Amino acid sequence: MVVSSQKLSRLRRVISILLAAIAFCAFLYFNPAAYRDINEIEVNPSDIAIKSTQTKATSLLAKDVLESLAVKEKDTSAKYYRKHFYDDWSTAADGCNMREAILKRDLKNIILKGCKVQSGTLADPYTGQQIDFVRGQDTSANVQIDHVVALSNAWATGAYAFDEQKRYAISQDPLNLLAVDGQANQDKLDQDAANWLPPNVAFRCQYVARQISVKYKYELWVTPAEKATMLEILTKCPDEPTLGLEDL
Repeated sequence: MVVSSQKLSRLRRVISILLAAIAFCAFLYFNPAAYRDINEIEVNPSDIAIKSTQTKATSLLAKDVLESLAVKEKDTSAKYYRKHFYDDWSTAADGCNMREAILKRDLKNIILKGCKVQSGTLADPYTGQQIDFVRGQDTSANVQIDHVVALSNAWATGAYAFDEQKRYAISQDPLNLLAVDGQANQDKLDQDAANWLPPNVAFRCQYVARQISVKYKYELWVTPAEKATMLEILTKCPDEPTLGLEDL
């Protein structure tokens, strides 16, 4: 069978395209960092300028509030203890504590017994999964209350200098509290955004915006690595607002 030169030319083009595609896929496989979202900018922490004091934000957008924060490395000269912030959850006038208030705020279809949430459904922001919460010795820990800015991180980024009242305030502030998947909370522990982000990628903009909001409200600083990560996240959502700062 005789193959025309035109068909041979087409075949060569197809083979060339396939080989190029295979080579490109192999490159991405062995160099995963080379692939980045078209809207994402890689920020090197070494390019982040140190800033000694917090300034007034030019707007309530997370990216602008982030630019107003002080930028320094952590100060770990004073040892952190959780008791520096609180021993137990605060109690409101109705006798209900802050843990129950956050569960009532963040869960749906809740069943109450007095102040205590007996059951409910959490659309977990950290994992994107739905969790059926049932109070009990072996099940309550499935949903935990996370300090979005971990208290040990707060301590090392300025809270060591707070008075007792201000440290207690940040530990009980609903702005800094979220009901989340227990295992995700344990995975996070006291890590900042440079070292841990929610597995649920769709929540990352809101997550860093909430951290920025807390840090601005309480005049805590960010590290260069922390700011670099936050800037990278916010390139995907430049209009992401902060939370709870309207009256500041």
